[in-house]
Amino acid sequence: MIVVTGATGGLGGATVEHLLQRLPAERVGVSVRDPRRAGHLADRGVRVRRGSYEDPASLRDSFEGADQVLLVSGNDPTADLVELHGNAIEAAVAAGVRRVIYTGQHAATPDNPYPASQIHVATEAALADSGLAWTSLRNAAYGPLDVVLGPWSQTGEVAQPADGPVPYTDRADIAEATAVVLAAEHHRDGPVTLSAPTAVTLGDLAEIASGLTGRTVERVVVDDEQWIADQVANGTPPEAAEFMLTWYRAARAGHFADTDPLLPELLGRQPRTVAERLAETIAA
Repeated sequence: MIVVTGATGGLGGATVEHLLQRLPAERVGVSVRDPRRAGHLADRGVRVRRGSYEDPASLRDSFEGADQVLLVSGNDPTADLVELHGNAIEAAVAAGVRRVIYTGQHAATPDNPYPASQIHVATEAALADSGLAWTSLRNAAYGPLDVVLGPWSQTGEVAQPADGPVPYTDRADIAEATAVVLAAEHHRDGPVTLSAPTAVTLGDLAEIASGLTGRTVERVVVDDEQWIADQVANGTPPEAAEFMLTWYRAARAGHFADTDPLLPELLGRQPRTVAERLAETIAA
């Protein structure tokens, strides 16, 4: 059995859907905080059990009988995510799980100034010490492009801090590849990178948007302190703005510039490009 944590979230939920296209439902289980939110999966024959990273006993129960567990990394900035991931890893050991697949982060290295990287570095170290077979899928940035670009369609500007090349990747492609890894046991031990094949800058994205819309979209580089002030003025808590700024600093230092051919290999096709994704956004 394959058990997926976070199966009512975006990435975990999409991964389950792809798994159900490849495996009988009885071979798939989910570990979720609120089983009522996974009723649509239970109705299709998926085993649904309550499991919370804060409750190790519930995790051991939800992992029971699993050969593999997909450990979807937490995203609560106020929580001790390293401890919570450790709870899940210990529960997997106690439940007799053979392999953990972890959703990590692109360029999760000790020198990356983006603080989330250190959570993934520590979790990978815990996996390495666990005695389990493990794979860390270091996923490239897969959030909606409008979050990265800001309100460009209204302003005609991509006004963000200085950046660097990033292989922005479609979450749907990440989820499908994750399901392939789980279902086909296409495993590579340790960390691997899942990324689109091309890294682009915000300037590149502004040019692509210009070509798609037929109007000029300018790339405006905003000073770091001014950007934080603008974010706070728009209601973002200062600590959240400071945190996000570290991502731009990591990008401009080249930490996210590397790409890897594994994603298209797993998909058996080329991943969706940023141009295709932007065109879809514009059409909507």
